[in-house]
Amino acid sequence: MTVFPLRPARSFAALLCVAVAAGGAGCGRATSADNPTAVKPKVGVRGNVDAAADLGFPTFATKNTTRLAGSDPVADAAAVTQIVYPSTTPATRPQAVTFVDAGDWRTALAASVLNAPPLNAPILYTRGTAIPAATTTALNELQPSGSKAAAAAQVIRVGTLAKPGALRTTDIRGKDPIALARGIDAFATAARGKPSPRVMLVTADDPAFAAPAAAWAATSGDPVLFTHKDSVPAATIAAIKTHKKPKIYVLGPSTVITPKVTKQLKGLGKVIRLGGQNPITNAIEFAAFADGDFGWGAANPGHGLVVIPRGADPATAAAVAPLSASGTYGPSLLLSSPTGLDAQLGAYLKDIQPAFQTNAARGFYNHAWLVGDTKAISTALQGEIDRSLETVPLDTGTAK
Repeated sequence: MTVFPLRPARSFAALLCVAVAAGGAGCGRATSADNPTAVKPKVGVRGNVDAAADLGFPTFATKNTTRLAGSDPVADAAAVTQIVYPSTTPATRPQAVTFVDAGDWRTALAASVLNAPPLNAPILYTRGTAIPAATTTALNELQPSGSKAAAAAQVIRVGTLAKPGALRTTDIRGKDPIALARGIDAFATAARGKPSPRVMLVTADDPAFAAPAAAWAATSGDPVLFTHKDSVPAATIAAIKTHKKPKIYVLGPSTVITPKVTKQLKGLGKVIRLGGQNPITNAIEFAAFADGDFGWGAANPGHGLVVIPRGADPATAAAVAPLSASGTYGPSLLLSSPTGLDAQLGAYLKDIQPAFQTNAARGFYNHAWLVGDTKAISTALQGEIDRSLETVPLDTGTAK
């Protein structure tokens, strides 16, 4: 394995500290419940009066939620790679990681597919030709060994020229994000050995409507391709043709992707539209949707969820997509307010709330990752979401 000439590896707790600090906060316990980005759990706290706060609770985690409190996608991606790949043994390290520029949400969204097998290459963010400190720390921890499916590359650079020290790299290039999405699809197809029978078509113009595709791409290996409101780019059409009449899932309402687009797709494959009329319902509809092997089908209890503020940086959805592709495997959902649960999302969580008749230990459980500090998702809202996920007695239907 190529030796990566950086600082000595740090613990996961230190990485989380760096990840949050990248968003503008320091390390150590917060001075108030409303200064969330400074809340980091400490290890080995004794039973002093502030023990719960020093350990990070309830902001870091409640019984049904865990918070990823980064303040930007660079920090989020750095932390998520360590959550998914603890790197405590060779078996828990990724073979490769993916480099994408943090300012290019479209390319990042499309690159989410590289997290799926056989590449399993989660995203880390660069900024131009520079590698942010949080990314450097994550690389130092991960020490990717090299992916056979990527010609032994340790870093897959997608539209970026940032140089990761002595690590072996391979490049995916394109003149713009739409062309890069085609290149990413071709790269993933070559690694898999065959094209996916399904593709997702999302808007290139509104990241809130496109965001939920990242989680499914990272889980399934179904590619993300882009369209404009009224026209399908030539690069996207060329990419779809390589899949030999796939099912084409158009994510979003006709106000975002018009019937002119679906008409242009005629003859390229079976077109299926899904989604809702606004970003919140669009994510919910995708979460509940299932068509054979496609879709989460999260319409009943027993699911993991990843909850992202609608106003988050557009690159966030790709940064946290590996959380959906491992552990509790679940769709991404959007919040429109930092302080209150959207009516539509509240109704959805109620629909999938677990209940038990006689023995809760034999029932289903829901869990949510919350992405953002308490300026993005307040501790009160975290408590409300926790309550909505709680397993409840069947005869009451309400949390204790």
